[in-house]
Amino acid sequence: MIGDSQQTNFAVPRNAQAQPRLSVIIVNLNTRQLLHACLRSLQAALTSDDVEVIVVDNGSADDSCAMVANEFPQVHLIALRENRGFAVANNLGMRAARGRYFLVLNSDTEIIGDALNKICDFMDAHPEVGALGPKLLNTDGTLQYSCRRFPSFRTALFHRYSLMTRLFPRNRFSSEYLMTDVGHDRTMDVDWVSGAALVVRREIFESLGGFDEGFFMYAEDVDWCYRIKQAGWRVVYLPEAQILHHIGQSTRLVPYAMTLQRHRSMWRFYRKHYSRGIVLVDVATFCGIAIRCGVMMLRTWLIRHLRRQER
Repeated sequence: MIGDSQQTNFAVPRNAQAQPRLSVIIVNLNTRQLLHACLRSLQAALTSDDVEVIVVDNGSADDSCAMVANEFPQVHLIALRENRGFAVANNLGMRAARGRYFLVLNSDTEIIGDALNKICDFMDAHPEVGALGPKLLNTDGTLQYSCRRFPSFRTALFHRYSLMTRLFPRNRFSSEYLMTDVGHDRTMDVDWVSGAALVVRREIFESLGGFDEGFFMYAEDVDWCYRIKQAGWRVVYLPEAQILHHIGQSTRLVPYAMTLQRHRSMWRFYRKHYSRGIVLVDVATFCGIAIRCGVMMLRTWLIRHLRRQER
């Protein structure tokens, strides 16, 4: 048993004394089919002593755990009784991991080709790199902007889903934040990389800790990369390693809850790293985040309402 898990399924590797190069940690919540596709893309890794795969299930009700136990017995399964959040679940997985490197991987992803070896080889060759993000591709194979600059006050108006970005996608502020102003076909140092596929050294987890568990979901990847860079490590984007990411599939079932969590995380990140204790600035920032949350919820409601009317 690990934490408050209901069941743990662990297949001991052929060479139990050898440390794997890589531990893949996948958090799942009611994404059985997506998780199945993700694990199938890891099939070759599951037969290797170099890679271990850990699935942490956040209280799914769709038989995800039974699927993993029956079809992927090599996977170390940690089944929680309830949804503990993305950060808590990943930290549980990393505490159980034995690898030299940890790959935090969304359940709505699929590994492409030899991505895992490319990641490990790069980390082996660059000991100053603390965290790494591979190139993420959308379902249709197009580029997904998965590395960013750290957010600023302008980010509220020029983030990925904002009206300003949609109306004026080439505006300078959106381009700077989303890094659409640089090519994504070369290895480069960045501020932060997406938690959909985020690689860190074991030393990072042991010295800095894992995700801040005060973030239930969203912004925990920004916060972790922020702390990693503050500690003097490099954060790198590696396009040679590619992973398919069916973005939004794992959160679309509960859009209002996810919108609320996104904005709660934005407020926590601001208070933790950007607040200077100036009350008026903090109040203005809180109000801005709250208004943005309300607008996005209203937008979601309108879209869903119009779709129902069309049926």
